[in-house]
Amino acid sequence: MRLRALLDTDALGLRLLGGEDELDRPVRGVMTTDLRDPSRYLSGGEVVLTGLAWRRDAADSEPFVRILAQAGVSALAAGEAELGPIPGDLVEACLRHRMPLFAVNETVAFATITEHVVRQVSGERAGDLAAVVDRHRRLMTSGPAGGGPEVVLDLLAGDLSLSAWVLSPTGRRIADAGKPLPGPVATALAGRHLAAARTGRRGPHATSVDGTTYALFPIRNTGRSAVPDPQDPRGSTLSEWLLAVEADPGDWPEARLDLLQGVTQLIAVERDRRDAARTVRRRLAQEVLELVQTGAAPAEIAARLRVAAPVLLPGLGTAPHWQVVVARVEWEAAPEGGSPVRSGAQDHAGGPVAQALLEEILVDPAVTGPDSADRIAVAYTEDEAIALVPLPAVAPPGQAPGEGPGNDGSAYGADPALRASTLLDAVREPLSAGLADDGRLTLGVSAAVHSAEGLHGALEEARHARRVAAARPGRVCAAGHDELASHVLLLPFVPDDVRRAFTARLLDPLRSYDERHRAELIPTLEAFLECDGSWTRCATRLHLHVNTLRYRVGRIEQLTGRDLARLEDKLDFFLALRMS
Repeated sequence: MRLRALLDTDALGLRLLGGEDELDRPVRGVMTTDLRDPSRYLSGGEVVLTGLAWRRDAADSEPFVRILAQAGVSALAAGEAELGPIPGDLVEACLRHRMPLFAVNETVAFATITEHVVRQVSGERAGDLAAVVDRHRRLMTSGPAGGGPEVVLDLLAGDLSLSAWVLSPTGRRIADAGKPLPGPVATALAGRHLAAARTGRRGPHATSVDGTTYALFPIRNTGRSAVPDPQDPRGSTLSEWLLAVEADPGDWPEARLDLLQGVTQLIAVERDRRDAARTVRRRLAQEVLELVQTGAAPAEIAARLRVAAPVLLPGLGTAPHWQVVVARVEWEAAPEGGSPVRSGAQDHAGGPVAQALLEEILVDPAVTGPDSADRIAVAYTEDEAIALVPLPAVAPPGQAPGEGPGNDGSAYGADPALRASTLLDAVREPLSAGLADDGRLTLGVSAAVHSAEGLHGALEEARHARRVAAARPGRVCAAGHDELASHVLLLPFVPDDVRRAFTARLLDPLRSYDERHRAELIPTLEAFLECDGSWTRCATRLHLHVNTLRYRVGRIEQLTGRDLARLEDKLDFFLALRMS
């Protein structure tokens, strides 16, 4: 297939802006991207489709086109849907690098061009397999008529006698053609795919599990929903789907390999569609998170949750309980030739990667129940991802599950709370392979809270639990709220000089103040912590007016620079008192 054929196809509506002398270039594939540097996904001969989201100013066009030219790309096609006419600096850069440039009319979807190119190229190379590729257009159909990835896998099974499965990076089954794949096999395939992807070798990767050989094809997520990791590409592999085919790719002719590569491009379009469906939930979670972190009034947070309920709680009405899960991905060093990168670095590479992984972990029905994909809302801030997990009603003591209605009118169910001890059981093996020897994933899980008023505390609790998990060995670790008290068990193992320095830093300013003013700040602090921060109970216990208690606590915070409304500061004071 030649570029000229694309220009002559009226249904594609392409306009040539430059490179008329290069229209006899062959076209071997198509890729959609908005990455500033998509070179790792290019093999040469592609038509690159872009919405120009990578372009911030005129200076960005030259390096982008240079990267494409060096990779052997056949042509660049830029969309006019969002930014309007193609900027002149991009036209000039393409002329300098002899890169043919097409303008894609706003009425033409990139999926239409992708489907056309895949059908034409695969048809030319595969010959008798062209009918299979042509029928794959049903995957691109929007609405109820579209069959999703299952259509592709059914066609592979029916026309080519190939058993295939689409798997998530954790081994969760996304689509199949009716033939079951045992859970342990799916988990093993996902882990081996992630391990192979970390080597940088191009797929397919051949592997054998229980005596059966499989070909593993990466399904690149390079569109606008791709995880942005511009400084460190290691995180990108952790979010890739894979196509597992029960066959040895070494026995295939080149035409069949090309066909399967085209199939992965079609499935990638379906993935972009599914990711787009999460956009609203992500935005709502981000809004709620910002309110919680900025200390907004509980009434304001509750009002925002009520507005979000139809999206976050389909079928649940209003959630009587919430849990917060915090995740963080960290890398110990940059890849060879790169600069050191850790979560929270410039461009916030760690947050989106953690968001993608947390969504994948929580969307598993085995973890959060059926239809959980419609309820999970994950936001991210700098180097961490934060999930708001709604929990259905729980039967009160003495009443069996399912016997009575919940607060929202739904039937009571069994306790649905997430357990940190089991949250990562099913995903530990594949994710550890993807993180290899230089990455870590740590999670923290809060206790369930009953109202918007408790979300701030739940967030701090989940963050502190994640730090507990980070102190443990292993590539994939989690900790829950019930493990926070276990800090006391660690005190005997803390060196004496460390204990003395820690307690002196926190308590010496209070002791000195008490000696000078007889203010009883230390006893007040002990009582305040023992009363779980309750002003009324603590004031009653100390026989003080609440205002006097507030004055003393304020003085404690002023002298130590700590905030007794923060969970970690309360915990530090608790440990300091225990070690003193």
